[in-house]
Amino acid sequence: MTELKEFLEKNIEEGFQRILISNARKREGASKLQVRPVLLKGQLWYQVTRTEGTKEIHKNYGKEELISCLCTEMEENFRQLQLESVKVRGTVLVSKKGRMSIKTKVQNVQGKSREEFAPMLSHNRTKRYLLQEGVPVPWLVDLGVMSQDGKVKHSRYDKFKQLNRFLEFIQDILPKLPKDREIRIIDFGCGKSYLTFAMYYYLKVLNHYDIQVTGLDLKKDVIEHCSRLAEKYGYDKLEFLQGDIASYEGTDQVDMVVTLHACDTATDYALAKAVKWNASVILSVPCCQHELNRQVENEMLAPILEYGILKERFAALLTDGLRAQMLTTAGYDTQILEFIDMEHTPKNLLIRAVKNPQRKQDLQQQKAWKSVYRLFMCSRLLRNYFLKQIRKVADEEDNTQNNCTLPDFYRRSGRI
Repeated sequence: MTELKEFLEKNIEEGFQRILISNARKREGASKLQVRPVLLKGQLWYQVTRTEGTKEIHKNYGKEELISCLCTEMEENFRQLQLESVKVRGTVLVSKKGRMSIKTKVQNVQGKSREEFAPMLSHNRTKRYLLQEGVPVPWLVDLGVMSQDGKVKHSRYDKFKQLNRFLEFIQDILPKLPKDREIRIIDFGCGKSYLTFAMYYYLKVLNHYDIQVTGLDLKKDVIEHCSRLAEKYGYDKLEFLQGDIASYEGTDQVDMVVTLHACDTATDYALAKAVKWNASVILSVPCCQHELNRQVENEMLAPILEYGILKERFAALLTDGLRAQMLTTAGYDTQILEFIDMEHTPKNLLIRAVKNPQRKQDLQQQKAWKSVYRLFMCSRLLRNYFLKQIRKVADEEDNTQNNCTLPDFYRRSGRI
């Protein structure tokens, strides 16, 4: 192990970033070890995280003690070590016969500052957000999320994390939006408009996109307040309108539709509008899905569905699944993703749909979708819920087909 010891002594120095030890020789015990530098009370230590099953055990070492520990682990328990530092990437492999090989690759750091490679030494690492902590944002201050010095208020930290998480999803889909003209965005059920302001600030103010953003909500006082704030900040391409989603006819072209906790069927009106406009991107975090909860029946699952809380959660998942399938059938690449940790809000699923002109009708998927309706006796749901929402906004003449499936409806309307 002399060669390994020399390798570690040489590379665990200034600029060291991390070590990952894996490929355990035994099933019992630790499956991997991770090492990173930490600064505790002004002194440099090396924190070893040992993963045993679902548990993680942390212990801090000085440099010499750490090297001795790693040599022992590689000699007795593991076959692979990977080291990363500013200057070098190194891999240590141990064969079944105990033969060790060490390979290194020198990093190209020419022209780059030390700060770009500095490891995160803080014991409690701070997450980097798109809206940064410590940087005052006027509308976050006025909406009560930040103090005047940019500090996020403790009681509003969950909201701050929600906004940043939603902006990360928006950042991911930006390549799907038009680049040669103004981007039209609508936030349905905007409420106090945290998200509406966040989108405008991130896209227009920070990144200089050519956008027009509309926030729509039923509450007159909220809309008036948000309109005053937009005028105060000089956000001339941000408007707030009072009205309900189902009857909104303010435009015939929208590039992105977003909803954050639009209650119950308001989400479905928004999805239907987005499909009607052939929107490029839909980002929707649903809320309190009651409609299906009142209708779903299944003899096999009756012993489970008799418990209110279980039925409520099951109905919510089934509703979001049907929404996602509706969008897929309408020509979107659709995903259901975790929006934010359950500890912050139980309404933590996001439906992300991106228009794909090349998507073809999947007959097998359509067959499976129909079987879901039959299995959970959702024919009433189909007539009174999805189709009702779609028909109101699509203004279709042929609205007498009570027994048609949603794919059939979209086919008739020329959207697939």
